[in-house]
Order: sequence, then structure tokens, then C-alpha cells
Amino acid sequence: MSLPFLSPRQVKIGDAAAFAGITPRAIRHYHAIGLLPEPERGSDGRRRYGYEDMIRLLWIRKMADVGIALDDIRAAFSAGQDGDDGIAAILERVEESLAEQEAQVRRRRAAVQRMRTEGSRMGLLSDFVTDRFRHLPEGSLRQADLDSLLVTERMLGPLGAAYQTDRFILLATHPELRAESDRITADEEALDDGVAVDDPRVARVAADWQAFEKTLEAAATEAGLYEDDDMLEAWDALHPPTADDGKREPGSMSLLEAVGKMPYDFSPARRRMYELIQQTY
Repeated sequence: MSLPFLSPRQVKIGDAAAFAGITPRAIRHYHAIGLLPEPERGSDGRRRYGYEDMIRLLWIRKMADVGIALDDIRAAFSAGQDGDDGIAAILERVEESLAEQEAQVRRRRAAVQRMRTEGSRMGLLSDFVTDRFRHLPEGSLRQADLDSLLVTERMLGPLGAAYQTDRFILLATHPELRAESDRITADEEALDDGVAVDDPRVARVAADWQAFEKTLEAAATEAGLYEDDDMLEAWDALHPPTADDGKREPGSMSLLEAVGKMPYDFSPARRRMYELIQQTY
């Protein structure tokens, strides 16, 4: 129902702002950008706002509250006397944007709930990776294992991390393999202590890793790991053929390229060790 008794009344900018729930500064900004026409001024030189101005201010306030940009509101008003057609199109875009924001919030909540359920480190990994750990006794995995998986998933995606997941399953269930892995890892880390590139230890550690990987692969085959298509895909992602084979898939990553993506530098001796290992793949 219209309120004709309000029509002839005109108010000052402060009263208009208070009515619309905004500030006088906001109204001045609307004038400056052409969103709200400048009203006539009274005998005292001050702006006076009438009923139609109030309606326009309420429109602006309501649309801004739902996330419509002021430029879009101005364009909608310019589309017609009431701007209904332009506003409808803008509202459709805003609704799509809000739906996407809601989806993002749902994904974030699911991630938070998962982290609380799985534990902070386990919960950071994708379901595809952590689902492979379900049958392991609690505490079988080391904290460093989960940290390593987080890095691998960042570089190679869930499939690459899933291959490494099965690696850690083997280490968790085969103490002798874990002990050998720890020994070689310690030898590798020692290469960062000023070891020369041509030091015999470089080739020895590379050879130890090559032999260990063959042992690990045999254990994985015996345990029935890597047999599903996803794991074969993960193996290819982590161990792509070399460029000389002519079989390397676009976007795959060599061992040296993976090392290069790490956020720190390796010593020349350690990089040489990786080069020697890479030559066997």
C-alpha cells in the first residue's frame, strides 16, 4: 500500500541516511558515482530527499547487502525506469556466486571435520591416499611418513602419493625393510655434509637405493599392491619412462624434476646420486 502522506515530505541527508541504515558519506558517494541523482536543495542550500529518493536508497541498501556491486546496481537502474530487467540479470549472477560460495563452505567444513576425525596430519591428505591406510594398526605410520606424503601429493597428485602410501604400508608391516630404508636414508643425508661429487659414497648410496627399490617392488608384488589400475597409473606418474625411450607421457615428471620442485636445495653430491638413480629408469 502506498503512503501518500510521506510523498510531500523532504528530509535532510542525515535523516535520509538514518532511515536507509547507511551513512551520509555513503549517500554522497552514491551521488558522486551517478547511482543516486542529486536532489534539489532547500532555501538553506542543503540537499532535501523525498519519497522516491528514499525508495532508491532502500533499493541500493538491500542489493548491496546481498553482494551486488554498486557499479552493477547503477547499470541495472539505467536499464529502465525501475531497472527490473537489469536487476533480475544481476540477481541471477549473484545467486550463482552465492551457490559457489556455499559449495566452498561445505568443502571447507568437510575438510575440517575430516581433519578432526583423522587427525591433523592424516586429515590433510586426500581420501584416495588415506583409504589405503585403513587396515593398518594405529601408530604404524610415522609422523615423517605422513609429512612426506603431503609433499608428494602436492607434487604428483593423489595417484603419485598413493604409490608412496603403499610404500609406507610395506615399511610399516616389514620391520626389516624399514630398518634398511632408515639406513640408506641416513647415508643419503650424509651426502649433504660437504661430500664431493666423485666421492665413492655417492655411487654406493645410489646403488643401495636401486637394490632396495627392487626389493621393495618385489615385496609389493607379493603383497598384491599396485595391481589395480589406479596404482598402475600412480606408478607411471612417479616413475615415468625417460625421454630417450620416447614413451614419456606429457606432464609426467622425472625424479630430478621432482627433486627440483622441492622447496630447498640439495648438495651437488646428493643431486649426483639422484642422477645415477634416474639412469636406471
